[in-house]
Amino acid sequence: MQLQLKPLNLTATDRRPLLISGPCSAESEEQVLTTAHMLSDSGINIFRAGVWKPRTKPGCFEGHGEKALPWMQQVKAETGMKVATEVATPQHVEAALKAGIDILWIGARTTVNPFAVQELADSLRGTDIPILIKNPINPDLELWIGAIERLNRAGIQRLGVIHRGFSSYDRKLYRYQPMWQIPIELRRRIPDIPIICDPSHMGGRRDLIAPLSQQAMDLGMDGLIIESHCDPDNAWSDAAQQLTPSDLSAMLGSLIIRNETQSTDLIALLRRQIDDIDNQIIEIIARRMRICREIGQYKLEHDMTIFHPQRYSEMIERHEQQGDTLGVDKDFIREIFSIIHHESVREQIEQRNE
Repeated sequence: MQLQLKPLNLTATDRRPLLISGPCSAESEEQVLTTAHMLSDSGINIFRAGVWKPRTKPGCFEGHGEKALPWMQQVKAETGMKVATEVATPQHVEAALKAGIDILWIGARTTVNPFAVQELADSLRGTDIPILIKNPINPDLELWIGAIERLNRAGIQRLGVIHRGFSSYDRKLYRYQPMWQIPIELRRRIPDIPIICDPSHMGGRRDLIAPLSQQAMDLGMDGLIIESHCDPDNAWSDAAQQLTPSDLSAMLGSLIIRNETQSTDLIALLRRQIDDIDNQIIEIIARRMRICREIGQYKLEHDMTIFHPQRYSEMIERHEQQGDTLGVDKDFIREIFSIIHHESVREQIEQRNE
């Protein structure tokens, strides 16, 4: 499907990164307004808070619902910030639109259900509000793209996505595994859709937000949505992953925003070498990884992002055509070279972490 997309136009400038911040959930009028003023004073222009909070298990705080919408209206009136919240049902959409909420997002637990997404798409038909779609909680790119298409078929053109990581039985370091190869493939297939990273949910811990945010910027993502609370230790939900506004400001100040499109003759030459090596991938895989690390060092020294969307798209399409000519299944070729590219990205991220 050919998507019809318009710019989100969420801020006065299109400078990377787009920043959205606020508490996990709207707990009280005082908490919402205090946090919003602190964030506004730090230069944040878009305030987020969960009004309806879908939780994994019952018995947890699930939001105040419509009672909290006037608090969001007050944030707009007092700070001039745009406000955003999650919706999961047509009733949520109706109430949020009536309250003048500026931006809506669809959560990971909703994205997994095509019936729920279609109901939301139907309820949004005829509106021009920006909609952000979180990845499904399980690593299923087609399901994510399906949700995007359903909204777009309903006439919603101001669309973006939120990469918040994927559920895994073995959590290891992160609360939700980044699986960067999935949003990278999404960018290849839908080049114009903005991708916003959610390091708060991905990491699940304050100390992981900064490195995950830097990785997202190094991969050329368009923005960050980060949870911030005036008193995070006493937050009613997801306390461990929320930053104070002052800590958020310090973290954002430490980010290095690299050039997304810079290219040189030298790096083009190295990439041509990689193309030649791919034809003999089994025998010389070790050599390929060494050259990838050489590229990573060059990018690091010249303030360049790790991921180049146009380069990746051209590589996949060319190898698919070559495989088809030789009688090899296109999906098989795509999967192999997706894995190879993911390993190259992982090596360069690890190189920067070192």
